[in-house]
Amino acid sequence: MLLSLRSHHDQAVEGTIIGRLTLPGEEDSTSVVFSPAAPGQLYVSHGDAVSVLDPRNLRGPVEEFQGAGEEEINALALNDTGSALAVADDSGPHRPNNLLSAGLDMQVMLWGLQKTRPLWTLSLQDIAEDEDDHQQRPGQLFNPPLAHCVSVASCGNIVGCAAEDGRVHLMRIGSGSKLEQQGAVKAHSQGASQAHFVNLPSHPYWLVTGGNDGLVALWDLSKHPVVAPEEKAKPRVVQRRKGKNKTKRKEPSQDKAETPLKEEAEVEEEAAEDVTDDKSGPKLSISHGDKVNWLCPVVLRGEHCVVVADQSCSLTVYPLSHL
Repeated sequence: MLLSLRSHHDQAVEGTIIGRLTLPGEEDSTSVVFSPAAPGQLYVSHGDAVSVLDPRNLRGPVEEFQGAGEEEINALALNDTGSALAVADDSGPHRPNNLLSAGLDMQVMLWGLQKTRPLWTLSLQDIAEDEDDHQQRPGQLFNPPLAHCVSVASCGNIVGCAAEDGRVHLMRIGSGSKLEQQGAVKAHSQGASQAHFVNLPSHPYWLVTGGNDGLVALWDLSKHPVVAPEEKAKPRVVQRRKGKNKTKRKEPSQDKAETPLKEEAEVEEEAAEDVTDDKSGPKLSISHGDKVNWLCPVVLRGEHCVVVADQSCSLTVYPLSHL
């Protein structure tokens, strides 16, 4: 079955086969495109990979890009100079049969509507216990991470969950609806009651949060390691206890033996802080002055705003469009 066909303007089409090549793997070759700048380069997609061929000598791929797409690639496109390649694959937010839930049991679950059991479960309590030296903010009593609110970005694979520990826990959903990575942002000094993604013109990774500390904050998560893992690859589950136990077991040994272990423990701690903290802070912080019960991002007269419901009988509207 023929899936894709292209011709090059410098070569006459005579209808005869001048070469044939079977690419590695058993995936279909779904798209082909010639480079407009280099007539000796032909890009072919197969599965989630892209191979670069020389049509004048089809002995094998000149170059290969494994994992160019998250899932099977459907189409390729090159710009006029041949310097940028666009890849369209099957990944995306189209998960109409999936349902996210969170509750006071401190768990976030992803359900498939075809099954009666969750596809995966993330325990926020286990995360808090793993980070046994987690420092609370000044003036904050210890609160268990009761899950109050979940929100999904328009991209469909980034989830935010506001919890009673003052954090907004972030999750990245990969292919096959699997949980790929999790992290957190220290958003509020008291319980975080609300978290909603806002699709502003720049990108869909703006998150507006509200808490019991009376603050409303707007966060840019586009460079957070959970949202953009290529920016800063970190382990999905950080186990600090293991690093500390190693250090304690080596205390009787000589200083020379201790040094690498201490450095390793420090690296683990730095990695954990990078995953759980957003050091840049919120892009917008509003002192609302009252406990936030609910947030609702809206567009009013063409302007992005957030509506705040608190303990009073009135609603408050704050503009966000000036960012």
